[in-house]
Amino acid sequence: MKARGALMIWLDRDLQWSGLASGKRGRPSLFSDAAIQFCLTIKALFGLTLRQAMGMVESLLKLAGLSWPVPDYSTVCRRQKTLKVRIPYRPAAQGLHLLVDSTGLKMMGEGEWKRKKHGAEYRRQWRKLHIGIDAQTLEIRAIEVTPNSVGDAPVLPSLLGQIDPHEALLSVSGDGAYDTKACHEAIALRAAQAIIPVRKNARKTWKENRPGARARNEILRATQRLGRDIWKRWSGYHRRSLVETKMRCVKLVGERVNARDFDRQVAELQVRAAILNRFTQLGTPVTVRVG
Repeated sequence: MKARGALMIWLDRDLQWSGLASGKRGRPSLFSDAAIQFCLTIKALFGLTLRQAMGMVESLLKLAGLSWPVPDYSTVCRRQKTLKVRIPYRPAAQGLHLLVDSTGLKMMGEGEWKRKKHGAEYRRQWRKLHIGIDAQTLEIRAIEVTPNSVGDAPVLPSLLGQIDPHEALLSVSGDGAYDTKACHEAIALRAAQAIIPVRKNARKTWKENRPGARARNEILRATQRLGRDIWKRWSGYHRRSLVETKMRCVKLVGERVNARDFDRQVAELQVRAAILNRFTQLGTPVTVRVG
């Protein structure tokens, strides 16, 4: 327990801090995307404002003995809108079992106490975060940010599109909201198994003229014959609780989105995903084979 309270920030001296020439007209960027992502990581990790985060980055560089220049807070804010966040992950060696889910993050509005005391305000707005995690490593492999009016099912093809096509995708697990023809078709096109329960009011089979329809019909028949509880245990559906736990970890980093522009909100949540993946990698036990 004492070691968990220790604070250690490791800075790679070989990090490409300065920006490189892009080959386009105009002056090249003074700072690289890695430098901007590092500044945003410090901001998200310690819950700071941009000005405070830049002061902490400057102190960290001095403590590390690095003479790198520190970007201004306005530079970081401007670059955040177009930042390509790098999310580290480990490819699945024996095939990927993807678990998908979504949650809401508050963007605008008062706290929960005022809502319960005086009622909800019309200005309360939310962003919807959709993620897909590896069931083995628990790392976030796909992430999408949408307005709260967008449902879960339309985002699944985009999540699957973020998985390397050369990586074997074995299964995709989701709740009943993903029981649509488009979702089953997207999963079937990746030659993966759909572990998605049919809706409770589902009674009829689909016409098998689209990919994934036959697999969905088999789930429906198995559910009608065995019951939903037995099918969930038999198919391994309860493994999906791991992605719900990961959603809780996302909210521990921040319960609300601080940026006001949508593109900056996407970058902010992607930085949080990169932080969680790094924590997951550092917390995974390393097995050393002797002999």
